[in-house]
Amino acid sequence: MSDKISEECGVFGVYSFNDEEDLVSEVCIGLSALQHRGEESCGIAVNNYGIINYHHDLGLVSDKFTNDCLKLLPKGKIAVGHVRYSTTGNSNKNNAQPIVRNHKKGTIVVAHNGNLTNAFDIKEELENQGHVFTTTSDTEVIVHTIIKERIKTHSIEEAVKNTMEKIKGAYSLLIMSPRKLIAVRDPHGFRPLCMSIDDSGVTFSSESCALDITGHKITRDVEPGEMVVVENNKINSYKVFPNENKSLCSFEYIYFARGDSTIDGLNVQYARELMGRFLARQSKVDADIVAGVPDSGLDAALGYSMESGIPYKNIFVKSKYIGRTFIQNAQDKRRDLVNLKLNPIRDAVKDKRIILIDDSIVRGTTITKIIKSLYEAGAKEVHIKIASPAFRDICYFGTDIDNKENLISNERTVEEIRKIIGADSLDYLSLENLNKLTYNCNLDGICTGCFSGVYPVEVPDSIDKNRFENTPIQFTKKKR
Repeated sequence: MSDKISEECGVFGVYSFNDEEDLVSEVCIGLSALQHRGEESCGIAVNNYGIINYHHDLGLVSDKFTNDCLKLLPKGKIAVGHVRYSTTGNSNKNNAQPIVRNHKKGTIVVAHNGNLTNAFDIKEELENQGHVFTTTSDTEVIVHTIIKERIKTHSIEEAVKNTMEKIKGAYSLLIMSPRKLIAVRDPHGFRPLCMSIDDSGVTFSSESCALDITGHKITRDVEPGEMVVVENNKINSYKVFPNENKSLCSFEYIYFARGDSTIDGLNVQYARELMGRFLARQSKVDADIVAGVPDSGLDAALGYSMESGIPYKNIFVKSKYIGRTFIQNAQDKRRDLVNLKLNPIRDAVKDKRIILIDDSIVRGTTITKIIKSLYEAGAKEVHIKIASPAFRDICYFGTDIDNKENLISNERTVEEIRKIIGADSLDYLSLENLNKLTYNCNLDGICTGCFSGVYPVEVPDSIDKNRFENTPIQFTKKKR
């Protein structure tokens, strides 16, 4: 676990109303816009009237889909792409997506964002029936389940519907068959998925920012529990689970998503500004300036400034050439990168009382380094305000919090954490204020399980990133 929460994957898919379009370039651009959702691996599969070609590999979209590589993938009518950060399964090329499999009735391509909570049990059942797995990700469990159901049914959408009734947890899926593109979102809508419909075709994306960048406008979100099927230039929608409560992961607004994305009717940047405003109302401090930790802390800092009347100031220079800290496996390497990524502007912080806003504290390593650097640059006081509640529990739905051990908030008071990180004061956004975000969008609620330990669905007693190599897990009921 790194000092920033990381999330599994982004998906992007296109169904063209025209024949043999250069969809690969468009998907490549869309995946580049979703690169923040996963920097570990990437892949694209293109369908030219039932003939499916694909390429996936470890690395960034810009590195793996060069001009020479793009030329090797043909034009087509349907294409699906994926970027990945592993929350289930190891980091290796075999786990890169989309997953492409041939079966008795054709070929299936699946790209998945999310995390299943019952994947181990389904995998064990499938293996006992003779299914052979070549990856260690829960996405292949979905693939095998769909194939199993497809053998028994008359259509791929019927097989997908049956699969949705078997799998549990978080899943936003793009599924491609020789003639169809299917988009699916789990009954609670843990992970985002939106769509654009225009004269050129239908485009699906984890975030609306990728639609904007590829020249499309968001038409709507795929609803929780909905299956959208595109075939023969026609669109059909099926509500497989019509009555479940919506529970989008709150961290989509806090950190994961890009600020220029709109998810379930709420713009991400506006949501972060609201969090900052809520913080200012619940936690007043005398200070000279308000600043944010780049990048996702900046919008909340602006909201705090607007609400409090304390001037907002940019006090860090961020290097554009240092990768995200969670990519580094060794803790000492992460510490080195913290020093390289953010450098305080001495003239901006000298003799100043600073309110510093960040999106979260996970381990405490990064924020401790940042506070120390501000004092060394001459800051008089540093007051830390966190635009989310304190992390106290495991996430089961697609982030990399799979244990409590390294969470700084685990069994510690706010005052104890303040002393550890070396701040003059510390406050977190309250759960009550976080839930107020839903007043501004079309959600019934948001998932706050990693803050409260209360989840919208049944969850396992334990979970592990590499759980397919472990013993079976037992389930317990933890409901709102």
